[in-house]
Amino acid sequence: MRLARLGPIGAEHPVVFAADGTAHDLTPLTADLDGAFLAADGIARTRAALDAGELPVVDPEGLRVGAPVTGIGKIVCIGLNYARHAAESGATPPAEPVVFMKGADTVVGPDDDVLIPRNSVKTDYEVELAVVVGRKARYLDSPADAAAHIAGYAISNDVSEREFQLERGGQWDKGKNCETFNPLGPWLVPADGIAVPELRLQSWINGEARQDERAADMIFDVPHLVWYLSQFMVLHPGDVVNTGTPAGVAMGLPGQPYLRAGDVMELEISGLGRQRQTCA
Repeated sequence: MRLARLGPIGAEHPVVFAADGTAHDLTPLTADLDGAFLAADGIARTRAALDAGELPVVDPEGLRVGAPVTGIGKIVCIGLNYARHAAESGATPPAEPVVFMKGADTVVGPDDDVLIPRNSVKTDYEVELAVVVGRKARYLDSPADAAAHIAGYAISNDVSEREFQLERGGQWDKGKNCETFNPLGPWLVPADGIAVPELRLQSWINGEARQDERAADMIFDVPHLVWYLSQFMVLHPGDVVNTGTPAGVAMGLPGQPYLRAGDVMELEISGLGRQRQTCA
């Protein structure tokens, strides 16, 4: 089962794809895929309605794919969470998670254009596993408690402008919050169907392979991250956690050009689908 939002920007409607690939209208259950829906056992209710044949079949052909969740309160990001990426960045693997934030207004659909910022010289790509929160997480007792608070997973592209991030005052947020800098989707896949350590994260730029690593290589795994973050902030239903990117970004590849208008980014995580953005 895969949940998605299809349609023009600002007019997306919720659908669920069954195991056989057919798309079903979710509007009998919810007006949209947001935190309120997730908190109200929306995924379980969707599965039950799908199994009962209560959701009409729809034709998704030709429809734009939007981000699979809306009304996101915050995007919490983890830096340097793969040892090889830390090494290519010239950093020591961290003893605790490195945390920064992205505004929810950076989110676009998985195939929407990504805009190169004005005066940018170092726009970079980052394939990441995104965790979508399904239940409020506040001061969790241990990482073992995290699973009950995760609705599902999606692909995130944590697009970054490295000069803004690292050379313009040392404040990461400046390089992370440019317009369109967080393509998300295509689907939200329920957590109970995903074995996170087995996930393979890959990216290609203009058809050339750049990143290829397993989620098992994370320094801090998903349960640890959700538990850890809950000690410093409340994670609300619909919030997104970007869990870090593997090695192979442009910053870590000497001689490789950064992104320019016309470049094509493709990102894939096994079981979670594929993204494709053109830089504009």
